[in-house]
Amino acid sequence: MFGKRLRLERQITIGLIVYSILLSAAVFTHGLMVNERAERMVWEAMLDVEMDNLVSRRAADPDLAWRNDGKLNFYSTRDAASAVPAEVADLPPGLHDNIFFDDNEWVVLVKAQAEGRDILALDIDGFEDLEWDLVKPVIASSVAMVLLLAVLTWLGAKLLSDPLRTLARGITELRPEQRGQQVDVARRASAELEVIASALNDYLARNDRFVEREQSFINTSSHELRTPVAVMKGAAEIALADATLSEASRLQLQRIHATTRDVEQLVSLLLVLAKDPERMKGANDRFNLDELLPGIVEDHRHLCADKDLALVVDTLAVCPVAGPETVVRASIGNLVRNAIESSDRGEIRISLDAGAVVRIADPGHGMSPEEISALYARVARGGSSQGGGIGLALIGRLCTHLGWQLAFEPNGQRGTTAILDLGAMLTGRKA
Repeated sequence: MFGKRLRLERQITIGLIVYSILLSAAVFTHGLMVNERAERMVWEAMLDVEMDNLVSRRAADPDLAWRNDGKLNFYSTRDAASAVPAEVADLPPGLHDNIFFDDNEWVVLVKAQAEGRDILALDIDGFEDLEWDLVKPVIASSVAMVLLLAVLTWLGAKLLSDPLRTLARGITELRPEQRGQQVDVARRASAELEVIASALNDYLARNDRFVEREQSFINTSSHELRTPVAVMKGAAEIALADATLSEASRLQLQRIHATTRDVEQLVSLLLVLAKDPERMKGANDRFNLDELLPGIVEDHRHLCADKDLALVVDTLAVCPVAGPETVVRASIGNLVRNAIESSDRGEIRISLDAGAVVRIADPGHGMSPEEISALYARVARGGSSQGGGIGLALIGRLCTHLGWQLAFEPNGQRGTTAILDLGAMLTGRKA
């Protein structure tokens, strides 16, 4: 998730390197422009003085002969004997640099006279080489400074971001099921990080108090529910013992008795979750899941009486397990009841493989893959589920604590298959 994003020290380092390169380029370019301007002024001043001196001498002595030495050459269009190079013959009056002829680079000053133009050319090949020799150390020092700045920036950014990384690691290590957790900041952390950590620790403390109040409420309300549920269950059992009951009354009492038993299991699950869910992992009930499953199905068969619906138990693999039998019974029972409530007609098929994976496939009203994904996400978060009531939410919580896996898949065009993986309870031998 975070692999595509650059780390903070890299962002700071890259940003400063880019800034340094741009700044160095700007300074270097400005320096070249200033150098070129100063160089041009020097050439112009020097050649102008030399040109005026030469013109004055020629005016004083018309027979004065100037001999070009290949370093400083004079040409005049007024002098028919002067061989003016084609590269400078048509140059307008003024200073011109970067003029190339005779395999050299020249700076040329052209002055207009009454009878023609005078041209003075200075060979600057040696000056350009010297200039480049001076520029190379500047470039090398600029590159070295950028590299040094990059290293120092990276080290500085790493020192600044390490406390932030430590805080982030502490946050990722927080566990929802643990209480009294806090995150710490490094000693060299900034004041802003300390404020963030303090606010987060305050939130964790308030969340602990909220969870404690929630569990206390569930614990108290569950205990309060136990008494009336036990009374209803006992009354139903006494009434069922009456041999004079009509068949219709006996059927209704059986439904009341089964419903109160389901509520009793639900209250037991709430109590377990409210007290200490981790204690469930230590439960050592040993039983065969293949022997328990048919009884669970029979307990819920009466719910199909008003529907054109049948519960079918497929071949069950021998599956010895060890764990909280009451919790397993209630969890599978909730899934069976949810399948019945989600179906109108057809067959609900229950199967068990040797890996302790229970599959409950219903003909259902039909759920799209998106709806199944949303249902699974809600159950995984421990929230309520549409059509599943509190039962699926509890199973989701139990799966989290016991290492079980709960998933939903499409069953044909309309149905849904609930898959409860209890492989964490396998013992590897028959109970």
